[in-house]
Amino acid sequence: MNSNANDISGYTYGTPAIAVSSATLNDLQRLKTSVGFTEDDERSLLLAGFVLKDDVERIVKHWRANIIAGIPHLAKHSRNLDGSPSPDYLARSNRRFEQWIIDTCTRTYDQDWLNYQQEIALRHTSVKKNQTDNVVSTPYVPYSDIVAFVAVLNETIKPYLAAKGHTESEVSSMHKAWIKSMHIQMALWSKTYMESGEHGKEW
Repeated sequence: MNSNANDISGYTYGTPAIAVSSATLNDLQRLKTSVGFTEDDERSLLLAGFVLKDDVERIVKHWRANIIAGIPHLAKHSRNLDGSPSPDYLARSNRRFEQWIIDTCTRTYDQDWLNYQQEIALRHTSVKKNQTDNVVSTPYVPYSDIVAFVAVLNETIKPYLAAKGHTESEVSSMHKAWIKSMHIQMALWSKTYMESGEHGKEW
């Protein structure tokens, strides 16, 4: 799935369209150290990318259609302002959501990755939400809802990590590495939220 990421609408990873992150590589290293992210975790994430790559569409459908759709205060962020469905917006953002899974697992956590973390976060704040797909939806996604939903992402990803017959130890290592990455990403996103929009208003 998504073998050619360049074909994904609005996916601008590693392009000049992305600003340099206000977080530095030293900041990223500090976060890695704080969460205990090691070279073993990098290898486990690469394995996770291999395991998940053919299932990303199903995973995102699980998250979006089976979970988020049933939580009105989350579902509204991919709908029109009147609450009506916006199928094209949902479809385009789903493709980027799928690619985010792949990027989490297979990208080197370097400057380009750091820059795109900021870009993704900005697209959830009032600074850039709706601009990528030229839609009229909610002005931002509260950061608190994103952080809370990470618990669901972490819980529901594990069965997919176990789907290709790897050992319990391998699955556990992949899952732990995924969770560490989620903590790093949410820490980076928090910086973007604190620096964007009206301070404290998008919590």
